[in-house]
Amino acid sequence: FTLTIVLAIIALHGIEIWAFALIYWATGAVPSFESALYFSTISYSTVGYNDTHISQAWQLLGAFESILGMFLLGWSTAFFFRMLDRIDAH
Repeated sequence: FTLTIVLAIIALHGIEIWAFALIYWATGAVPSFESALYFSTISYSTVGYNDTHISQAWQLLGAFESILGMFLLGWSTAFFFRMLDRIDAH
């Protein structure tokens, strides 16, 4: 059961990263899909390598993705430990 929770959380984060990458690529904010996926991953994980990978008009979306990533990664961690606490109680 625990592995299912972990895989579901990873899958949800992956979907969000890919969704942002598709937006960056579809709007032309980033020239290639590989670059868009890379930029989305480093933004979502709040590594934030640099914003030269994205056009200036879309840099604010990259910053928003970082804030969203930080919030959702923190929420996922709290959710996971809450679920572990419930599993241990039984």
